[in-house]
Amino acid sequence: MADPHRPIHRVIVSVFDKKGLETLAEAFIAAGTEVVSTGSTALRLEELGVEVTPVEKVTGFPESLDGRVKTLDPHIHAGILADMENPGHTGQLEALGIKAFDAVIVNLYPFAQTVRSGAGEAAVIEKIDIGGPSMIRGAAKNSSSVAVITDPQDYSLAAERISDGRGFTLQERRALAAKAFACTAQYDAAIAQWSRGQWGGRPEKGEGRGAEVPAVYPAAYTRTWDLAHTLRYGENPHQSAALYCDPLALNNFAHARQLNGKPMSYNNYVDADSAWRSVWDFPHRIAVAVVKHSNPCGLAIGADVAEAHRKAHACDPMSAYGGVIAANSTVTLAMARQVKPVFTEVIAAPGYDPEALELLKTKKNLRILEVSAPPENTQQLRVIDGGLLIQSEDHIDAYGDDPSNWILAAGQAADGQTLEDLEFAWRAVRSVKSNAVLIAHDGATVGIGMGQVNRVDSSQLAVTRANTLADGANRTNGAVAASDAFFPFPDGMQILAEAGVKAIVQPGGSIRDEEVFQAAQEAGVTMYVTGTRHFFH
Repeated sequence: MADPHRPIHRVIVSVFDKKGLETLAEAFIAAGTEVVSTGSTALRLEELGVEVTPVEKVTGFPESLDGRVKTLDPHIHAGILADMENPGHTGQLEALGIKAFDAVIVNLYPFAQTVRSGAGEAAVIEKIDIGGPSMIRGAAKNSSSVAVITDPQDYSLAAERISDGRGFTLQERRALAAKAFACTAQYDAAIAQWSRGQWGGRPEKGEGRGAEVPAVYPAAYTRTWDLAHTLRYGENPHQSAALYCDPLALNNFAHARQLNGKPMSYNNYVDADSAWRSVWDFPHRIAVAVVKHSNPCGLAIGADVAEAHRKAHACDPMSAYGGVIAANSTVTLAMARQVKPVFTEVIAAPGYDPEALELLKTKKNLRILEVSAPPENTQQLRVIDGGLLIQSEDHIDAYGDDPSNWILAAGQAADGQTLEDLEFAWRAVRSVKSNAVLIAHDGATVGIGMGQVNRVDSSQLAVTRANTLADGANRTNGAVAASDAFFPFPDGMQILAEAGVKAIVQPGGSIRDEEVFQAAQEAGVTMYVTGTRHFFH
């Protein structure tokens, strides 16, 4: 059984981040610890008054290849990996003239930070640490004998254990080893993520399937995220939650700068992310989305951001209460004046005019987010029990998303304005939970049927909401509609036609397409099919 306490007489220290070394230096000096160190770390420790043995004096070989080779030597790694409870190992160390290390204190080159800085490929490659991870893994493997410290937050504890002469307990060394393995796993996962994105890879044979699998779906899916902060609770108060961020990203929604309001909640993040995605389905137009429970209750484009917000809010003012707003354009004072009277949880935009921000900040609980970049995700991840589902993001980029590729299936060809509204409706329905039917007019939603288990209910809900949420106005007459998937029977389409909808765009593909087309023809409804579907579960 390993000795539960191992005093720390000899350490090796090699850190890129020098913060906190003062705490260790004081303990080294007080305890008379033998310190072996490398390059700039050794210089910093000497500045702090520590007597340091340079690593090259231990290895008998100078640091070389611009520092790529420093600690990759048996005199270092045998001293780290020797099991001091094994007489064979201690005997070999004595025969080889190698001294054991009691602690390894290492942190790594800032690989992720270098990627985020926008540095070129050569600079990023130079920040792939080799010697550091090797020492960390060796010490973690040998935690029965060696303490490994990779987190500067642990320096104070290490200083105590050095100073008191007892060293770490076995349980503490095991805990530090687990933390160290997580450190190197996280580091390598970031390198794997970057290199796959940078260099790609040839298609791999799907094992046992005979078909080629795109390299984007490798045999093992390796990714890492960094803890940003814990949240008050999850979707419900009895659930815990936390936000993790992509270590290689800098400007995405998860990295939004909060300018006002209470801390973001789990539900705030989910809804605001949905709204942010929705407005960027219109990258070349000014768009505003109002979202509640991950569904848009209003989405519109406008000549300016205030007009887009006014139209989006008008779709469903009742549901906008307590909702989330996103804009893909700078929020102006005119828009801020419209937002101020409405209870809103979150507003997200790429920027705010100074007067608009000042006004919005008078709503002390309004969470104001500034997001630097449009959505960049290329993959969606969903955890299932015991596994992970991965798919490419659903963007408006399929062949059937281009109106020039639509096929006129019934009625007269749409005029220019109607076709513009159909294109708006088709882009907007992507954001709506399936089954989804969306009614639009003049670049704005007027009725949304979402999340129903059949398309008839979705159609009826869209009509009902269009004509009961606008002070009795008939908003379906002369409007257009989009369905995220085909109409399996004519009935859903007929509900829209009877409400006065003049044109519909839908994917097609039902075995009863001809029945649906014929019913649209008889109702005098223009119908286009896209051949592209936008389910959203």
